[in-house]
Amino acid sequence: MIEKRQRAERNRTIVLAPEEEQLYLSRCLAEEAMTSSSNIAKDGSIAGVSGILDQVIYGDCFKALSRLPSQFVDLLIVDPPYNLDKTFSTSKFRKMAAADYEAFTRQWLNSLVHTLKDTASIYVCCDWKSSLIIGPVLSDFFLVQNRITWQREKGRGSLSNWKNAMEDIWFATVSKKYTFNAEAVKQRRKVIAPYRINGQPKDWQETAEGKYRDTYPSNFWEDISIPYWSMAENTDHPTQKPEKLYAKLILASSNKDGMILDPFAGVGTACVVAKKLGRHYIGIEKESQYCALAAKRLEMAEKDASIQGYANNVFWDRNSLAEQKKEAKRPSCH
Repeated sequence: MIEKRQRAERNRTIVLAPEEEQLYLSRCLAEEAMTSSSNIAKDGSIAGVSGILDQVIYGDCFKALSRLPSQFVDLLIVDPPYNLDKTFSTSKFRKMAAADYEAFTRQWLNSLVHTLKDTASIYVCCDWKSSLIIGPVLSDFFLVQNRITWQREKGRGSLSNWKNAMEDIWFATVSKKYTFNAEAVKQRRKVIAPYRINGQPKDWQETAEGKYRDTYPSNFWEDISIPYWSMAENTDHPTQKPEKLYAKLILASSNKDGMILDPFAGVGTACVVAKKLGRHYIGIEKESQYCALAAKRLEMAEKDASIQGYANNVFWDRNSLAEQKKEAKRPSCH
């Protein structure tokens, strides 16, 4: 059960009462029920996985992964426990020796590699310490294409070290043939020094709200806000990833109706964003509280498919919400 606490009147954090938690948990698929499903085919087709399609699976990820069919996943998004002491609802993750964390990483990779199509892409989240372990291990399984670093915006201050406010996401692919939709993940930036040719804007546009340039994405993202109390997506999960962050991964590396798999689903951010962007999804999570919150967020997505910081097919800079809202009201030209 989520710990009761005094919250500000405008706090939008999603909290479930005990009876609500049981209701939403009942909408998830129990991992042990997967064995009796006759809809889990071995051919990897979407029709063949109809029994688990668009589901949050409640249970042990290793057991659930072993029951998934082969070669049906287009995009794998993994946010494993970082190698830190951390409490997740009713369970605790204990920091391991580097060799043990490497073994843990290989364990979950070995458990899910069979689910991936030959054209699949993989993104794995990590902090700077676990990144040093995860990156080399990934290269034993896949073709590592890049390492994204994103600014978390928050972080504890330190008198003896630099504040830790950055995280990594490793980008890898099963083969040299994979999806990457660069046009779908452009970032809109304000133009500081507008350049003109013959009096006309060069690679930028002028609007009533200002001058903007839509730029191709780099592997450094400083436009992300992690969920906080006034955001509709916020929960009490200690390491919740932002919807905007996952929207970039999903838009870049999958197509409409593609299949997204998240084996450490938490409160279901990958599933929620996949739903909002017209993809299929399967999430696996062992904490009942987080499964229930994921189901609640999926219900909320049916009424509101907006993603904070993303409007009219463009990602906006952090703290440009006013301009984003104005743009969202305009009819899309895409």
